[in-house]
Amino acid sequence: MGKFVITKRANGEFQFNLKATNGQVILTSEGYTTLAACKNGIESVKKNSQEDARFERKEAKDGSPFFNLKATNGQVIGKSEMYSSKSACENGIESVKKNAPEAEVVEDFE
Repeated sequence: MGKFVITKRANGEFQFNLKATNGQVILTSEGYTTLAACKNGIESVKKNSQEDARFERKEAKDGSPFFNLKATNGQVIGKSEMYSSKSACENGIESVKKNAPEAEVVEDFE
């Protein structure tokens, strides 16, 4: 089962990574000023990851595919890594859909 890992950035902001069962990061959040806001972001990912329309498929300047997960208000709540192909990107989306709803939340900071 996947897990959300909350960490603290050097600037004091909180962020989370959704990791697949194999430990690979499949979604990274923006920075949040409070732990509570970060946890709300996780709940939003759990809910919105079940709707394919919330995944915005994009392409970087170098042609690498990636995706953003958006909330109902259109705000980006998570970004993927850059992928080598569109099929690998689609696999990443499927992994988020599969892992996010039941993923445990782990706090990894002092």
